[in-house]
Amino acid sequence: MKQHPNISTTDFDLFHDISTFIHDTLDLDEMLRRIFDRIKGAFNIEGASIALHDPDRQEFFFIHTVEMDSSKSTDNLRQMRFPDHLGVAGWVWRNDRPAIINDVSKENHFFKGIDLQQKFVTRNMICLPLRTRRGTIGVLYALNKLEGEFTDKEAWMLESLAATIAIAIENANLYGELKNHASSLENENRRLRTADRERYKLQGIIGSSRAMQHVFHLLDKVLNSSTAVLLLGETGTGKELVTRVMHHNGPRKNKPFIVENCAALSEHLLESELFGHVKGAFTGAMADKKGLFELAAGGTVFLDEIGEIPAGMQVKLLRVLQDGIIRPVGGSHLVQVDFRLISATNRNLDEEVQAGRFREDLFYRINVFPIVLPPLRERAEDIPLLVDHFLHKHSKKMNRPVKQMTPLALELLLHYQWPGNIRELENEIERAVTMAAGVQNIGEEHLSEKITAKNFSQPLPKVPGETLRGYIERIEKRWIGEALQETQGNRTRAAKMLGLTRQGLLKKIARYEIPL
Repeated sequence: MKQHPNISTTDFDLFHDISTFIHDTLDLDEMLRRIFDRIKGAFNIEGASIALHDPDRQEFFFIHTVEMDSSKSTDNLRQMRFPDHLGVAGWVWRNDRPAIINDVSKENHFFKGIDLQQKFVTRNMICLPLRTRRGTIGVLYALNKLEGEFTDKEAWMLESLAATIAIAIENANLYGELKNHASSLENENRRLRTADRERYKLQGIIGSSRAMQHVFHLLDKVLNSSTAVLLLGETGTGKELVTRVMHHNGPRKNKPFIVENCAALSEHLLESELFGHVKGAFTGAMADKKGLFELAAGGTVFLDEIGEIPAGMQVKLLRVLQDGIIRPVGGSHLVQVDFRLISATNRNLDEEVQAGRFREDLFYRINVFPIVLPPLRERAEDIPLLVDHFLHKHSKKMNRPVKQMTPLALELLLHYQWPGNIRELENEIERAVTMAAGVQNIGEEHLSEKITAKNFSQPLPKVPGETLRGYIERIEKRWIGEALQETQGNRTRAAKMLGLTRQGLLKKIARYEIPL
């Protein structure tokens, strides 16, 4: 349809308002309600509806409808489906062009079944295709001009608006609302519905990716034991959080939980902290002090960064783990201790043992049950859920309405490699909530430059019936393909660019069947 020449200031105001509603409203129902209310007033019509096409069932189904009489229920219409070969919608679908009908009684294509079920009398209408890059996804109805007839100009304006509305619907179907990510991901992954996983979630472990499923499986096995656990993974992957979950859901939950960072203290101070000291043992020891092992008293001791323990302390720690006995610094008496040890490190302790920097016998003592926590870049499926969690957390902390993330901003977060892992993601979300003061939606302009360094003109289109995990896998496939193209097929350089190991990249190439 050609552009109509008579576009007034009022018409431009209409386009501006519709565009504003789409950008300011993430809730699809609320967005369509605002759009339809504006369209009804601008075109002086009785009602409007949107019916989407279901290609699998070859049917149309209504997703939104409004009438001038707000007391009328439209729930039945929104649940109604009809074959795609019927009615004006079927004609518009097949011919991919608008239909202007100023007297439906003279129109053979009009399907009266909808009116009969709704007790709604259709006199005239415009029906237009909703087009996106994937094709026509449905139709838009403008029903019952209250005065006069529908004009070509109105048809042109509605067709222009329909294109914008169609893209908004497609994006809404793709991303949904961030506040619904938790339930949608849990529905996608039934394993996360078990009582144990709900318990973990309440404690703060958030995730439904395959990598986190494996972590949950290991936690199930070790939770109710006193076995020594070694948590391995990069900084910021949540090792202390996992330790707290193990303690507070295990048999020692009513006993003390003690945390010590082995890299934060010198050897002498660390020994005093762990073993305690007697009065006069060293300058400043003005009284006897119990060590953390003794204070644990049947509880859990978490030694973070255990790979940083000096050689002399490694010998003393080994003795404690073997005998369950400590000697306070400067003391002559022995103290029996009982605690569960959970250790963590971001170092490769196998390499440390081979290099002679970590005792092999101590390594075997602490490495009874290793759990590897995956980096965030290897569990991208969990990012939307983590984002939602941190948005609620920091919005509440700042006493602000809960923010929502725009689709493009979310894709930028999905693309970033997160060297600082979950800790870095939380800091980024806290910063974004701060930057977005006074607005509801967090866009790419509220993210830091490191996140927006590689921009996208628009997100990937949704594939019908696709899950969030499937969409994220397509993003991964696209990034891998781009990295291989940029490095001219050099998998080592591409892996480094993507923040993956070479073996990890090869597995993804095989999984996604990416041609080399």
